[in-house]
Amino acid sequence: MRAALDEARAALATSDVPIGAVVLDADGTVLGRGRNEREAYADPTAHAEVVALRQAASARGEWRLEGCTLVVTLEPCTMCAGASVLARVERVVFGAFDPKAGAVGSLWDVVRDRRLNHRPEVVSGVLADEAEALLREFFEGHRTP
Repeated sequence: MRAALDEARAALATSDVPIGAVVLDADGTVLGRGRNEREAYADPTAHAEVVALRQAASARGEWRLEGCTLVVTLEPCTMCAGASVLARVERVVFGAFDPKAGAVGSLWDVVRDRRLNHRPEVVSGVLADEAEALLREFFEGHRTP
């Protein structure tokens, strides 16, 4: 999670929401890193998780990320939760819950939907206070008084 938090902080350089992600293989080796890059590239799909999953798939040379863990600072949205399922990641680990758009238990629960053919294990709340503080500081700086 510390590596994901480092990625989240790096997103601040491009005025992107500070969310970071890493994909680890079964041995704990980082296969992919990502941070929000929607502002940087004017790309609505450039969420931290998608960037990290793409890098990991490229490093592996295949789209199946079986045995891998996605670690992200904020609970994934529906797009990112769906991408995790489609990539066949073994585990999704996240920090802060997202009650407005979270799709790993808060608003929806895409990754545990029994209708889907793959359901990753979920570990939540890892370094949540640190992830929440980073997001809170970002949004406080962007709100008009």
